Amino acid sequence: MTPYYFPIFLFAVLGIAFVAVTLGASWLLRPSMPKPEKLTTYECGERPVGQAWSQFNIRFYIFALLFVVFDVKTLFVIPWAAQLRHFTESGLGAFMFVEMLIFIGMLVLGLIYAWRKGVLKWA
Repeated sequence: MTPYYFPIFLFAVLGIAFVAVTLGASWLLRPSMPKPEKLTTYECGERPVGQAWSQFNIRFYIFALLFVVFDVKTLFVIPWAAQLRHFTESGLGAFMFVEMLIFIGMLVLGLIYAWRKGVLKWA
C-alpha cells in the first residue's frame, strides 16, 4: 500500500470501528423489556385500527413520484444558477444556459404529459 492511501485506509477503519463500537454499546446498554404493547404498530399515540396492510390508489404513488422529480430538479437548478456567472466568465455561459433550458423543457413536457393523463386530479 502506498503512503498516499494510508490516511484513507485509516479513516475507513476508524469509521467502521466507530460504528461497530457504537452499535455494540447501545445493544449492551439498552433495556430489554418486550411487551405486547411495544410490538404493536405505532400510529402517533393512537391505538391501531384494523390491519396494517391496505391498498392505495396508484395516483397517490404517481403524484409522489412527480413531487420527487420536481423536488430533485431544484438540486440541479440552484447550483447551476449559483455558478452561471463563473461559466459566463469562462465563455460557457450561453452553452450552459441552453443546456438548462433543455433540461427544464424536458421537465415541462413530463408535467404536460402527466397533466393530460389525469395524474394531477384528486377526484
